[in-house]
Amino acid sequence: MKAAELVCPEKRQAFANISLTRNTIAERISELSADLDSQLKQRVKSFIAFSVAIDESTDITDVAQLAIFIRGVDETLTVTEEFLELVPMMDTATAEDIFGSVVAALDRVGVDWSRAVSLATDGAPSMVGKKAGVATKFKDKVQALNGGDRFWTFHCILHQEALCCKSLKMDHVMEVVVRTVNFIRSRGLNHRQFDKLLSDSNITHSLPYHTEVRWLSRGAVLRHFFDLREEIGQFMEKKGKPVLELQSQEWLRDLAFLVDITEHLNNLNKMLQGRKKVVTQFSDNIHAFKLKLTLWEMQLANGNPAHFPCLRDVCVTRPDADMKRYKDKIAGLLREFEKRFQVFGELETEFSVFRSPFTVKASDLPVEIQLEIIDLQCDADLKGKFASVGLDRFYQYLLPGYPKLTALAAKILCMFGTTYLCEQIFSVMNINKTKMRSRLTNKHLNDILKVTASQDMTPGVDALVQAKRCQVSGTNTSPD
Repeated sequence: MKAAELVCPEKRQAFANISLTRNTIAERISELSADLDSQLKQRVKSFIAFSVAIDESTDITDVAQLAIFIRGVDETLTVTEEFLELVPMMDTATAEDIFGSVVAALDRVGVDWSRAVSLATDGAPSMVGKKAGVATKFKDKVQALNGGDRFWTFHCILHQEALCCKSLKMDHVMEVVVRTVNFIRSRGLNHRQFDKLLSDSNITHSLPYHTEVRWLSRGAVLRHFFDLREEIGQFMEKKGKPVLELQSQEWLRDLAFLVDITEHLNNLNKMLQGRKKVVTQFSDNIHAFKLKLTLWEMQLANGNPAHFPCLRDVCVTRPDADMKRYKDKIAGLLREFEKRFQVFGELETEFSVFRSPFTVKASDLPVEIQLEIIDLQCDADLKGKFASVGLDRFYQYLLPGYPKLTALAAKILCMFGTTYLCEQIFSVMNINKTKMRSRLTNKHLNDILKVTASQDMTPGVDALVQAKRCQVSGTNTSPD
């Protein structure tokens, strides 16, 4: 490019359009990945608290891949959340295998195990088993090094919510919906004819596919099915496969209730997604949803479906419809949420101090932070700061005068509440390692994911370029 600018500047763009070779591109990605890995090792040394999130998925070649993320906080309470490694499990994927892989990955970057605060996993038995699960082994190792301090394990909140939803037990509705949708969508002729029917009725939206592994897709399918129930009934009649359930008012009420409650659950699911969220936000969202469930239970017991618009519309023709069965469904869902999110109750004291340090009562708190809380609550300047900056930044202003409070803040700021990042990295993995690229090596896949998933760090491109040695002529230019 330098030569082109001097010899034929008008052709510069033509030279710029020449692609690098595949080997060169792979080498560049590996160098960027190695640079990010080197930066992470340096940052890990400064962590005063850190947490880990792990999850497992299978790639296109049936290799179990273990994704590991780390989230740490340094002395300035700056949060670093980064992808650590994708470990291929070439043989078995038992708890012992997974634990050994996690330990090796963390030791490779040089973590101080005594500063580990929490571990977030999916709900697989190998992960959360009480006697020999990864979480138990991880906790034992950390507590052996930190003198027995508390260590928290989180079963991914998104997975927990999906499991809570199964308690509704409304398969008699989903079975009919899925069977009907599949009949329409899985056959090209049926799909075209159904779309033509909708077009003649000036309806612009159609039926999406239902995917069992994606909870959000269930909400979309149910909503579209409910909105198009008359057109679906007409179409299935013409095809000689009538959906008799659409003639049942009781089944339609069940469908309407499931549509409404699924939309409420989907809204909660979306609030729980995202990067760089503080774990107290998850706790607040779950607590708010439990209060909503309590409200809905009371209203449905009184025959008032105020927050269930689809159910309300269906019940217009039957205002005396029995709502007790839906009240019982809500009560069961609430019990599931209470049972599955007990960890937030155990952390409520720490969370309340972190969220509202100016309103908690010092006498209700552990002795070691009572005096600092009193000093903080009497500081007008810091009270103003608390109102003007976010929680994730406020505690940086307490340094270095409040060591106990900042240590508490560091632990909470570094906690993972979900394995959302792992799910994201698996999506990137599936985009890159496909049937057409199934021979992609584990090292190259790891390098690609490390560069793609980098959040708080950027590769030092300038330093990498400076370290490069330009190719020179084979002529010996050294002085005689």
